[in-house]
Amino acid sequence: MDSNLSESSSVIQVIQLILAPGVMISACGLLLLGISNKFTSVLNRIRALTEEKRRLIINTSQREFSPMERHRMESVARQVADLLSRARLIRNSVFCYLLAIGLFVATSLCIGIDYFVLVPQLRYMILGAFLLGMIFVFIGVGFGVLDTFKGYRIVKFEVQVDE
Repeated sequence: MDSNLSESSSVIQVIQLILAPGVMISACGLLLLGISNKFTSVLNRIRALTEEKRRLIINTSQREFSPMERHRMESVARQVADLLSRARLIRNSVFCYLLAIGLFVATSLCIGIDYFVLVPQLRYMILGAFLLGMIFVFIGVGFGVLDTFKGYRIVKFEVQVDE
């Protein structure tokens, strides 16, 4: 009876160990949800500006651009370039979060495998995968911070152009 209690206790410990990366998977999922919404809005803004540029070109195809139209075309071109740079930052952030999720899933799987197959080197892989996942979460957050600063600069530029 005592061995059943010991085995039951070790199964519970393994489940608890597997849940730690699971919590990080959930955290990354929340980060991904927020950054995906941001990614969608940046891409929609790029599409809207590109459409505006297209309409300006079509409307002025028979004549020269007025100074105001030329100014707007330059503003749109700069904003699109800045937004594309911002989209790359967000894409990198999404990539890091997805990679981290994959590493956390691998960590959980390795913990489960380690319970059945006692391979000492597997513990190094478990720790390595978890730490690497945390590093990618940190890098993803870094890209998110850079995106936030860039987003502010773009809005600031747009406001200054219209003044």
